[in-house]
Amino acid sequence: MLKIKQWYELADIKDELASRDWFMGTSGNLAIKVSDHPVTFLVTASGKDKKKRTEEDFLLVDESGNPALPTYLKPSAETLLHVKIYNQTNAGCSLHVHTVDNNVISELYWPQGEVVFKGQEIIKALGLWEEDAEIRIPIIDNVADIPTLAEEFASHLTKDFGAVLIRNHGITVWAKNAFEAKKHLEAYEFLFSYQVKLLALKSLVLQ
Repeated sequence: MLKIKQWYELADIKDELASRDWFMGTSGNLAIKVSDHPVTFLVTASGKDKKKRTEEDFLLVDESGNPALPTYLKPSAETLLHVKIYNQTNAGCSLHVHTVDNNVISELYWPQGEVVFKGQEIIKALGLWEEDAEIRIPIIDNVADIPTLAEEFASHLTKDFGAVLIRNHGITVWAKNAFEAKKHLEAYEFLFSYQVKLLALKSLVLQ
């Protein structure tokens, strides 16, 4: 197995996110860029238990998402989303997780096509320091055909960092490196958990 610095970075993130139960039922996928010219990146292998660290957790793929080295491993089914990120932005790491909170938020705010947060201290983790800063996370439909899903996803890749929610599916976050991507993911998941709890408490109060 190709063991390079990025492999260990991604493995450490996988271990940490797994400890939070963010990879239920082998769901989720992670990727980290290895080279720019040509574009290559490590991505999680399909069907692996992400709560365990093995020699076969990741494989190197090319700019089209195909294995760049001989292997029997298959790239994650959603590798095309990461392909779009690395071909359209300067991001260095992208993370996709399915959590109860991000699924609930995506369903609640699906009619608006986005969820907006404003005035939350944690937004500073996303690099927004203005007093009334707000963050908008687009929500796209969960299309079963991955190429079609990837095209819709790609329309929101307007910056080198960001996030997209897929309705009742999960969130994909990308940023300049592994540290920033994990930090952003944690901030988004905090916001989702906060909003779910706040809405539940408001509902009880109004009863």
